[in-house]
Amino acid sequence: MQNAKIPILGFAAFSGTGKTSLLTKLIPALKSTGLQIGLIKHSHHNFQIDQPGKDSFELRQAGASPVMIVSGHRRAIITEITPTQEPRLDEQLKYFDQSKLDLILVEGFKAEKFPKIELHRPSLGKPLLYPNDADIIAVASDSPMVLPSRLSKLDINQPEMIADFILIHFLGSL
Repeated sequence: MQNAKIPILGFAAFSGTGKTSLLTKLIPALKSTGLQIGLIKHSHHNFQIDQPGKDSFELRQAGASPVMIVSGHRRAIITEITPTQEPRLDEQLKYFDQSKLDLILVEGFKAEKFPKIELHRPSLGKPLLYPNDADIIAVASDSPMVLPSRLSKLDINQPEMIADFILIHFLGSL
């Protein structure tokens, strides 16, 4: 990732595995150590962050791109991607302010080349990703499994264990 100025770590899994649920517990655990965490989430849907009838929506519909919405609490920039195409993570990193962050977590972009933790629940009947992805550094699962020695085994239901793995083995600190 040429445009990553800080460490970037992905969470790769099939839909329904619990990526977002885990991340909502993992982020506070990492922040409690003083880290500043950013997140990039890939969506396969045509999402809208503004709504019909709102000024920002109407201005975007009129042809403005990008549109920036700013308040004293947050900022959002909406940019239309034309022609429509699947986003590449490295390209999106150009637009992501990394200046005050220690780590970027990524949900999705599982086919791209960057370090990832695979989340796996055998009960979903989906195959493991690590045999075809050399960038997976650990597998977090809710079931026992035998993994190659290059991979760490984590418990998907223990976000603190995963946070410790990130701090010690990925970031090299604690």
